[in-house]
Amino acid sequence: MSQNSQTKPKLLIVEDDPGLQKQLRWSLDAYEVLIAGDRESALAMVRRHEPAVVTMDLGLPPDPDGASEGFATLQQVLALAPDTKVIMLTGNQDHAHAVKAISMGAYDFHQKPCDDEILRLVVARAFYVHALQQENRRMQQSAGSSPLTGLISRDSGMLGVCRSIEKVAPSSASVMLQGDSGTGKEVLARALHQLSPRSQRRFMAINCAAIPENLLESELFGYEKGAFTGAVKQTIGKVELANGGTFFLDEVGDLPMALQAKLLRFLQERVVERVGGHTEIPVDVRIVCATHRNLKELTAAGSFREDLYYRLCEIVIKIPALRERSGDAILLARHFLHKFGAKEGRAGLNFSQEALSAIESYGWPGNVREMENCVMRAVIMADNAFISAEDLGLSAADDAGEPLNLRQVRDEAERKAVVKALARMDGNVLRAAELLGVSRPTLYDLMSRHDIK
Repeated sequence: MSQNSQTKPKLLIVEDDPGLQKQLRWSLDAYEVLIAGDRESALAMVRRHEPAVVTMDLGLPPDPDGASEGFATLQQVLALAPDTKVIMLTGNQDHAHAVKAISMGAYDFHQKPCDDEILRLVVARAFYVHALQQENRRMQQSAGSSPLTGLISRDSGMLGVCRSIEKVAPSSASVMLQGDSGTGKEVLARALHQLSPRSQRRFMAINCAAIPENLLESELFGYEKGAFTGAVKQTIGKVELANGGTFFLDEVGDLPMALQAKLLRFLQERVVERVGGHTEIPVDVRIVCATHRNLKELTAAGSFREDLYYRLCEIVIKIPALRERSGDAILLARHFLHKFGAKEGRAGLNFSQEALSAIESYGWPGNVREMENCVMRAVIMADNAFISAEDLGLSAADDAGEPLNLRQVRDEAERKAVVKALARMDGNVLRAAELLGVSRPTLYDLMSRHDIK
């Protein structure tokens, strides 16, 4: 092998005909061409060289006149290397086979006899798309140290929440995160901590709704030995353990009234007193709370202290529900599909168009947590290469609260259509423009008008 060939991108040609092997090698000499004549040698080449692009004949031995061996090879290549771009080479009469190969995850197909110039363009584009995807993955990994990396959104409301978190984090103000169950309140609380000057100290969390009332005080403030039956040793509470760091009170709306008074005293005096103890212990923590309940209503009803409400709600950040985040449902579904597909060894899975429509129309009452569980179940249970709406177990949800002003309706519908098209086409502007029936410059104008990144 020459020194120059070592710098060329690797291209695997899976073809059993020696004449076609020679023709393809000559036509595609811009690449380091690897040749395989059957399934076993093709898989060996993929394992050893990890080529970015593969061209493959459907008719491989021992079934050169059929497609069974070609389909089996395609499936195993994509299972080994899901990012590989496989271009199927098919005869004019094999259109149905080509469509099936695409549905199984092939990148493209090209008819035989091969037009050398067109094939070179198809192969070059496949290498380009592969390089873009790898660069995108590297950029995501390099951004992985950001505390907000775990939040995935294109929605302007959710991006506004992220900006608020970044602004508030450096301060010591108490923050109240309000949002439905499953919207990511703890993820945001941890991001607040990681972006704050307290990031090197502890982040402690407690769920006020998950601990019995008679145990909650000792969990929060600790207890001295002999304070009650079973207190065989001194135990430090979660608030004290978080000294210097951040203390997260989840579902604070469920805090019993007696403990509300003790929490208020702590917020005023910044000292804790363990159960059964008489010593005031100074503690410096930043308080972050979360609730899915309406604390103003609870305060008006007398079940939540008004003075505590104002202490905890120095800054309030409202987290939108998933149903309110345009385009995010499909974006998150694709994220979880890649995550669980890799984990379960089913990286070749994709969503059918029917499933994508169901994901868009469903109301997601359980928000991101429900979405994660739904996609995980579908990845495990799906029988085919495409996940159906039935695999997801979804039902459509009715839209409500649409504006009646015609200009608002038009602008909102236009913005939603653009966001959904970009989400469905995974951010590919050209394909999104084709889906919308407009030119690419027109789509860029629409994205600029509606501030869509």
